[in-house]
Amino acid sequence: MKRRKFIEKTSLTGLALGALPGSLRANTNQLNQLEADAQVNSGPEVGEKINHSVCHWCFEQIPLEDFLITLRRLGIGAIDLVGPKDWPLLKKHNIHCSMCNGAELGLTKGWNNPKYHPELIDNYTKMIPLVAEAGYTNLICFSGNRDGMTDQKGLANCVSGLRQVLPLAEKHGVVLQMELFNQIDHPDYMCDHSDWGIALCKALGSNNFKLLYDIYHMQIQEGDIIRTIQNSHQFFGHYHTAGVPGRHEIDDTQELYYPAIMRAIAATGFTGYVAQEFMPTSDDPIGSLVKAFEICDA
Repeated sequence: MKRRKFIEKTSLTGLALGALPGSLRANTNQLNQLEADAQVNSGPEVGEKINHSVCHWCFEQIPLEDFLITLRRLGIGAIDLVGPKDWPLLKKHNIHCSMCNGAELGLTKGWNNPKYHPELIDNYTKMIPLVAEAGYTNLICFSGNRDGMTDQKGLANCVSGLRQVLPLAEKHGVVLQMELFNQIDHPDYMCDHSDWGIALCKALGSNNFKLLYDIYHMQIQEGDIIRTIQNSHQFFGHYHTAGVPGRHEIDDTQELYYPAIMRAIAATGFTGYVAQEFMPTSDDPIGSLVKAFEICDA
């Protein structure tokens, strides 16, 4: 499923879980034992310098609870893009939500358009305290599409709208993170270059607004990944991965060399999360995920 359709489908109500393929389906006794093990042994972090996370939407063929149990067995303590409906399940398995969602209106209707501000302000005003109360920090947001608007006007509109919720985010210690996308997968999306996003960060002037730097998207849109991270890391609060081209595994079948990228991230002193967001093509998706975590161990 395309991520755009997935996010539009979930919003505040959460996602409908798919069926686990037969090759991955465990019997009831095995799942009960895995759950018991997960509750008594949280496991070590995989990496010493990189805090790992993963987006469940890429593995939606695996029911969320089964996926959480698997993460605990792997020693992974975080998951991305989960809303309030499923936070109790994350708490049950001691999995942190490293990037919350559920306040946005989708990817195309965002902060750059004032006609969406009333609904966005209402949504984020309600969601920010919930994120903090749950013990989480990051909440995703989107610029929205240009729809004929200039980048300068869209940036000014984002500043105007976001300033109405940032004081609440600062009060609760929540960081709003706007994701960068490429124009191939998301035509007309405004926050499509790191320079534009950085200009927005500077205009807002708040440590509670950052960019979600998606390595896959920015490789397609502008390249120069490592130098951008080195020069502008202070504006990046979160990272996503995937292979280019195709958004698949991050191994040697694609063009990015993730070990070097992870070393560059670690060298900046980054203490946030790097979340895997690739769509596995292998018959063993969990095996692909394990390999991705290993590749990203800086």
